[in-house]
Amino acid sequence: MPTPKDPPKARRAPLTRDRVLDAGVVLADAEGIGAVSMRRLGRELGVEAMSLYNHVDGKADLLDGMLDRIVGEIECPEDDTDWREQARRRAISAHAALMRHPWAASLWTSSINPGPQRMRYMDSALRSLRAADFTPGLLDRAFHTIEDHLVGHALQALGFPLDPDEMAEVGESVLRSFPVDTYPDLAAHIRYHLEPHQEAGGFEFGLDLILDGLERLRGSG
Repeated sequence: MPTPKDPPKARRAPLTRDRVLDAGVVLADAEGIGAVSMRRLGRELGVEAMSLYNHVDGKADLLDGMLDRIVGEIECPEDDTDWREQARRRAISAHAALMRHPWAASLWTSSINPGPQRMRYMDSALRSLRAADFTPGLLDRAFHTIEDHLVGHALQALGFPLDPDEMAEVGESVLRSFPVDTYPDLAAHIRYHLEPHQEAGGFEFGLDLILDGLERLRGSG
């Protein structure tokens, strides 16, 4: 009677640039960008670190590629809505992507080699402003002001050291010894943050102020 054969071993998926970048994103999401190295990524993929160099040129290329994967998550509207609605949707989508991947905001400000997704994103934003008849100078300022707001807000929000519960505890502790008579408005500001509020998020509030101002400038010629 023939003996049963051992089941075939599962074949490992071939190593590709996409697999390497996706593994880097997963690792950075879980442990932060500081955990990402060629050696560690090789271990995560079950290969020697040197094998990764067949797919990325080095750590800088790895990080640029990882950032480009995140930019690929951003909505780039190309429909018939006006420039303001397109800019708003694009910026909110970009801000949300940076908040989902807390390590990406710092790379956004330091990367000097934009990948295809980053170039698609920038080209879409610039084309929308050009189609709305922004003058070249105003177009440049509009693009960079929106970028500065979305990245700056993400960096500040991600870098804030306290969660809401900790903030309430620290705020109440500070107020117990705070020189209220010397700094009354700052004290009132701290108290305001210790109270529950249901206002829209600070990012969208600032974004709408910027977009409203740009629309007025565009209309004034």
